[in-house]
Amino acid sequence: MATPNYNYEKRQRELAKKKKKEEKLKERETRKADPADFSPSSSGFAEAPVRPEGHTSPVEPGQDPKV
Repeated sequence: MATPNYNYEKRQRELAKKKKKEEKLKERETRKADPADFSPSSSGFAEAPVRPEGHTSPVEPGQDPKV
């Protein structure tokens, strides 16, 4: 039976981390250069739920916001 090549696996994880870090840096630079063109939905983040006035805690789905 063949043994796992841990060095190869580690290198692949390192390359994935490096690629992700570069993508984040590129996105940050894009936002800095032209913040008006950046939309939150394009970043992969969902919009935060709207809170009723006077409430400081987020409203959970299925809860009454008047509580």
